[in-house]
Amino acid sequence: MKTAEFVKLAREAQTRAFAPYSNFRVGAVLISKSGKTYLGCNVENSSYSLTCCAERVAIFKAISDGDHDFSDIYICGDAEEFTNPCGACRQVLLDLGGENLNVHLIHQNNTVKTLKCSDLLPYSFNASHLKKK
Repeated sequence: MKTAEFVKLAREAQTRAFAPYSNFRVGAVLISKSGKTYLGCNVENSSYSLTCCAERVAIFKAISDGDHDFSDIYICGDAEEFTNPCGACRQVLLDLGGENLNVHLIHQNNTVKTLKCSDLLPYSFNASHLKKK
């Protein structure tokens, strides 16, 4: 698949968002190294802390399907600019996707900006901090 097809899938996922409180819809498509795709959308709850973002929905779906090796994630939202992952999503993407995961941010005009996951969360807390000595 090409970037334009992943952008289209992310936009499709965005239409599935359940965002009755913020009215801010986010879509994501996670691509495994085997080429399998996992769509995610944000799912809000009246208790905002129980809301789950599109990025986490996509990666949790992949993990629950037994997939643990990812290459890319595409993210789009209702913002006029690029929609960046929130702090919680950055941590989850880093922990479960790895610092070399390609994060593609989609602008409203469908241009794409690409970063490494490590660029989104420098000086991160990660699994290496939890290793016993």
